[in-house]
Amino acid sequence: MGKTGIIGGSGLYKIEGFTDVKEIAVKTPFGDPSDKFMSGIFEGKEVVFLPRHGRGHRINPSEINYRANIFAMKKLGVDRIISLTACGSLRAEMKPLDFVLPDQFVDRTNQARKMTFFENGIVAHVGFADPVCNSLRSHVHKSILALGFNVHDGGTYITMEGPAFSTRAESNLYRSWGMDIIGMTNMSEAKLAREAEICYVTVAAVTDFDCWYQSAEEVTLEMIIANLQKNVDRSKAIVRNMIKDLPDERTCGCGSALQNAIVTDRALIPAKLKKDLAPIIGKYIR
Repeated sequence: MGKTGIIGGSGLYKIEGFTDVKEIAVKTPFGDPSDKFMSGIFEGKEVVFLPRHGRGHRINPSEINYRANIFAMKKLGVDRIISLTACGSLRAEMKPLDFVLPDQFVDRTNQARKMTFFENGIVAHVGFADPVCNSLRSHVHKSILALGFNVHDGGTYITMEGPAFSTRAESNLYRSWGMDIIGMTNMSEAKLAREAEICYVTVAAVTDFDCWYQSAEEVTLEMIIANLQKNVDRSKAIVRNMIKDLPDERTCGCGSALQNAIVTDRALIPAKLKKDLAPIIGKYIR
């Protein structure tokens, strides 16, 4: 069994209850991750935690080094990632303080973020029709239901650039497309996790109705921060519950996502690139 990675979103910069704690600075071929990793034992399992925006929320969504974050998780032996994130709702039934477990993503960042490990001499095309691990999502769903929190199983998360929130025209456009929630980070993580053969699931905490909902009070930072704080303790309870009963073995196909995905002639892949990407491609290419 590998380790479980937890990526903390806005408002969640640490999780109490770790034992045998180590703070680890990880170097990657893609630069520095968002912060040092906290590694230890949590609810009897090996867990690695990273605050996505850095402790103290220093890094905006466009500046996050997603490749370094996911590569470092892989290097540390993580084979599952539970991503905790704040989001806006595009549906009346998905209310502030609800949780959503999206099963689809749409990207609107237009390549502003680096979302692949495979470039500069190596090409891979992973399957991404189902961008989250449905086996892990099912486990997380049961864990949240057991706590009595309101959770929506499935939905589409649209990733916008930010850091400003949507215009009303954008918000209504996304609703017309059938989008359910909106955020600024998770598509990048999901793509990279799949390339790294890591199971990935998003636990999205709704902080507000996006600005389409004109009968509601105007979305303000104060409103969002207040709801973030309410969700912090509940998110920690969710993590504790889902980690405690996490099965030892993976039964999904995430762990073999690269098996037939690398299309570059092996003889043409530069030796340095093979070495740099060894944590990800080493079992297929040496």
